[in-house]
Amino acid sequence: MSHQIGSYVDAMDWLKDHYNLEQHLGGNELAVPSLDRMRALMALLGDPQHDVPAIHITGTNGKGSTSRMVVELIGATGLDVGSYTSPHIDRVNDRIMIANRPLDDDSMTQALAEVAEVEPWVFESTGETPNYFEILCAAAYNWFAATAVDVNVIEVGMGGRWDATNIIEAEVVALTNIGQDHLEIIGPTIADATREKAGIISPRSHVICGETRPELVDIVTATQHRELWCGRDDYDVIEDRLAVGGRLVDLVTPYGRHEDIFLPVNGAHQSQNAAMAVAAVEAFFGRQLDDDVVSEAFARLELPARFEVMQRQPLVIVDGAHNPPAAAVAAETLFDDFSNEQAPVLVMGTNRPHDPVEFVDALRGTEFSVIIATAADWPRAITAETLGVALKNCGPRIETVPRVADALDRAIELAGERGTVLVTGSLYVASEARSQLRNT
Repeated sequence: MSHQIGSYVDAMDWLKDHYNLEQHLGGNELAVPSLDRMRALMALLGDPQHDVPAIHITGTNGKGSTSRMVVELIGATGLDVGSYTSPHIDRVNDRIMIANRPLDDDSMTQALAEVAEVEPWVFESTGETPNYFEILCAAAYNWFAATAVDVNVIEVGMGGRWDATNIIEAEVVALTNIGQDHLEIIGPTIADATREKAGIISPRSHVICGETRPELVDIVTATQHRELWCGRDDYDVIEDRLAVGGRLVDLVTPYGRHEDIFLPVNGAHQSQNAAMAVAAVEAFFGRQLDDDVVSEAFARLELPARFEVMQRQPLVIVDGAHNPPAAAVAAETLFDDFSNEQAPVLVMGTNRPHDPVEFVDALRGTEFSVIIATAADWPRAITAETLGVALKNCGPRIETVPRVADALDRAIELAGERGTVLVTGSLYVASEARSQLRNT
């Protein structure tokens, strides 16, 4: 019997009843990977994922930023763009967006209700119930087809080949980079992870590859695909200059150059994401984008929890970095672009199975005045006390404050009006900090 959903609260309660892998990573994820549940679910919905052309984005870091850039670039041409991303930053609605705006509660309720109606027959045909991520992914594909968006921009949850999003044959596939994340699931080697991520490439895909290590590029090149553009060789950032409120960049793709494009975001890594986004969209359209389209798109760009300046006096920055490469990029942005005579204060929380010491080392932890260990309200969060003990030899003074909101208040107190606070370690910590800062 199908589940009846009458309200947003009903929809959220029903969704939470499903297994959520995101809450259990680092545990025992040894189930045989399969897309059977997802295929059965989509078939019951009429396979709507095939009704809308798609750009599919995978990689270790930069997926979310690149996705939002791609949405703005296509939107600036006048098309309607649906996007599916994970995890959410503020609310679950953030995962299903049109024009980078989350579905409202009524739409989200209806989108989930349509999946709930057919869910019992998935169990009948597969012997299994769809999980949390599969439910949301199916709801997104179904909603985008029903509302007749022109293009889908789909961010992989983890890996690629066996990810629930991988029931499409995307016109364009973007692979940002390959890192060490989740090797216990998609590894054990970086080469294995590359093969998993490249598993979203189909013979019809034009591939945009941001990974530059030759041995990994070779794995991507070996896939069946329509065309391949590689970072540095086929598209790149030619000039990247710090500007007030962001960066001024020159980008090049096989179709030509875009000069003096203003990006209202922080960090040189975002220029690389912008180059990939422009290349992906130009590959999608098969032509160069007009400069005014590119400028208009980036002028509207917002990147929540991506080195986001939330307040000044003290300067408070929230960043969702959760692995050492992302931490290194955050450190470079902080210490190179936001230099201050006063050493900054770090608020940090992280989740299993990440190594907090590796993260703090990459973040240049010894250059902070104080590290405040905290924990998000999340099942995989390492407790503040455990984190504090782990970081005791990382250099500066360590304080332990169990709740993110209290840790942020303490950091602001320590920084004083002229100081700087960086909140990072996971998107869940970033989310709680953003919520606190927006409500004060």
